[in-house]
Amino acid sequence: MTLAGFNSSLPEACQPTNGIISCRGMGLAYLPNISDLEVTQLDLSENNISHVAPAALSGLPRLETLDLGSNTLGDESLGPDALTNLTSLRRLILDGNQITRVPAVLPPSLVELKMNRNALNALDPHSFTGLGNLVSLELRDNSLDDSTVSPSAFEALESVQELYLDGNRLHSIPRGMPNTVQVLGLSNNLLEGVSTEALSGCIHLKKLDLSRNQLRDEAIASKAWIKLTALESLDLSFNHLGSIPENLPRSLLHLTIQHNTLRHIPGFSFRHLRPGLRTLRLSHNALGDKGVAHVSFVGAYRSLTELHLDDNGLTVVPLSIRQFKNLQALRLDGNHIRTVKRWALCPPRNAGSSLTSLHLENNLLREDRLPPRAFSCLPDPQGLVLQPQRAPTPDLL
Repeated sequence: MTLAGFNSSLPEACQPTNGIISCRGMGLAYLPNISDLEVTQLDLSENNISHVAPAALSGLPRLETLDLGSNTLGDESLGPDALTNLTSLRRLILDGNQITRVPAVLPPSLVELKMNRNALNALDPHSFTGLGNLVSLELRDNSLDDSTVSPSAFEALESVQELYLDGNRLHSIPRGMPNTVQVLGLSNNLLEGVSTEALSGCIHLKKLDLSRNQLRDEAIASKAWIKLTALESLDLSFNHLGSIPENLPRSLLHLTIQHNTLRHIPGFSFRHLRPGLRTLRLSHNALGDKGVAHVSFVGAYRSLTELHLDDNGLTVVPLSIRQFKNLQALRLDGNHIRTVKRWALCPPRNAGSSLTSLHLENNLLREDRLPPRAFSCLPDPQGLVLQPQRAPTPDLL
């Protein structure tokens, strides 16, 4: 094996072992000409490689994984013949380079393509031509915006199941989302709303991340989720929502709306869900005692196993808590709770309670004023966290 044009051997640490060559962080400034019929993985990340010559990788016919992340590759670094001989390549990593557009010629055998932390600023109708076998596409932390993503950019992706567009400059969900996608990441953008049409074609979507955007109640259409009949997980954290969105997908199992401005949980928001919510995370909101009522959790009393109400404005343990049949983890820490009523958490004769983890720290509780059997339904005392507690401030006295 020699460096192209230099007749210089690879560093000793880069020699192949069990079909793997790793030259990660070896300070290489150019890509060696490598010829080895047995190599299936090649790691050239964290170097200073700026160009891939057409012949450099032609001697690796069985290569399946190529990592060129964290180099200095630009748009001209990967010519039309640079990867054409890699007919077995399934995984290509180009993270952390200086690429502004998707390379024109990529092996059709690719199943996974990672181009996070580049300078991608456009996706045109031909960006993914020939990549019908691609299952996972990661384009996080680039410079994509509404005007530079074509509605037909994703049409060629006939098999994609995971699509990550987090950390771009999108104000709306791009049109033409692939109908095969099952996991969609759009966190840390500038999304302002969700229209009825935005996700209407995503009938197989199971996990949707819309956290860290600018979403508001009035900008989410009442039928925004109506076509998402397979959705199981929805993350709306770090937005500007004051209430639970309407008409949540019937299939939803996990809902996260942390770090918003929720003031109430509308009654019967979860009644239509089947088989019902399993986890509900509402930490760091503005929920007070009146905002959490018995009807707030109708439809989730038998299914919910994890409930986070920490860091809100509660002064008492909601009476509805003891109605849950299978709740295992409950977080009420970081509120203004002063006392726990005798049967608030553990109703009498409730020997079959499933609660195993309870957080009540950072409230205004005094242990000497707690009822003797307030936590009797917890099978293990280590599952209860009571300390530390906060001293009451003058406005709470």
